[in-house]
Amino acid sequence: MASVINISGYKFTRIFDTKALRVALRESLGALGLKGSVILSPEGINVMLAGNRVQINNFYALMKQDSRFVDIVFKESPSDDQPFRRLTLKCKQHIVPTEYQVNPAEYTGPYIAPRTLKTWLDEGRDVVLLDTRNDYEIEFGTFEGAKDFHIKRFNQFAQKAREAGELKNKTVVMFCTGGIRCEKASVLALDAGFKEVYQLDGGILKYFETCGGAHYQGDCFVFDERIALKPDLNVKP
Repeated sequence: MASVINISGYKFTRIFDTKALRVALRESLGALGLKGSVILSPEGINVMLAGNRVQINNFYALMKQDSRFVDIVFKESPSDDQPFRRLTLKCKQHIVPTEYQVNPAEYTGPYIAPRTLKTWLDEGRDVVLLDTRNDYEIEFGTFEGAKDFHIKRFNQFAQKAREAGELKNKTVVMFCTGGIRCEKASVLALDAGFKEVYQLDGGILKYFETCGGAHYQGDCFVFDERIALKPDLNVKP
């Protein structure tokens, strides 16, 4: 059994005390012995951490003490080794930079559950899968037949969405690694005139956890020393 549990999760929510929260979390997470990264901004929080089961469960309990973060759903994956070298906590202006400011806490495209998406794909529904990730991530793997905007940075997405032409009239299901970019991508697409936009709840990692590799080709790039995960959420040998 793998000794390390890797978790990722996020939430768009107003945070007015980012610097004070950074200090408090650094002390708490350091005491727990966790490694990884936490990004705080006025628009929300983005978490990628790793530790043993006891450490992770203690972190979950810590999050539930703050009403802003009590409903964050964390995705888990195992590894034999710690994929992070240290613990870093940063305060930034945005957890996901975009061409112009949008607030998914106010409105966003509806979620589609991984099992529902698999059912749609099993049935051959007329939907377009749109990969919102960067080029270098997509090279590791993506859903069968998925389209993408060939972007190198996510802040290029808004312009590409405005130039999407007939794609705006299709039923579009957007996806990314863990769901965070799709929160903003769906808003940007709706602003650009897309008629029907869904976002895969929990991203590729939640899909792997729920549905395995059905309708997916290759692996999923992740932002730590594991580099990429197979559909069984293990590291590719």
